[in-house]
Amino acid sequence: MKHEELTHKIIGCAMKVHSILGSGFQEVIYQRALAIEMEKQGLGFAREMEMSIYYDGIHIGTRRVDFFVENKIMVELKAVSVLDDAHLAQAINYCEAYKLPIGLLINFGSKSLDFKRVFNTKHPENKR
Repeated sequence: MKHEELTHKIIGCAMKVHSILGSGFQEVIYQRALAIEMEKQGLGFAREMEMSIYYDGIHIGTRRVDFFVENKIMVELKAVSVLDDAHLAQAINYCEAYKLPIGLLINFGSKSLDFKRVFNTKHPENKR
């Protein structure tokens, strides 16, 4: 799988944060803690990075991704009791809009950390 080592490292950071903080905090608290943990692990990232959204080659707006790690992986955080299809669709849409092959959707709101690797099936690296 593309970027498996990097996604594994990010998930490991999220697991450490969840093991220390547990569930029940607002998303921004987990975002701050994850930034500290990823920095400790030597990962390069941008937080709340604004990225442009285009339709048919025309700029139609911007969206802030929670983390953009090593210029390769989009990470979207949630702090909800259960991830639903809308959260997954949002993460996939971000990967497509940013033209990234893979991203992570991480939820700190449940008793156990919940994460999903999301793939941009339109990306050339994911075509078979």
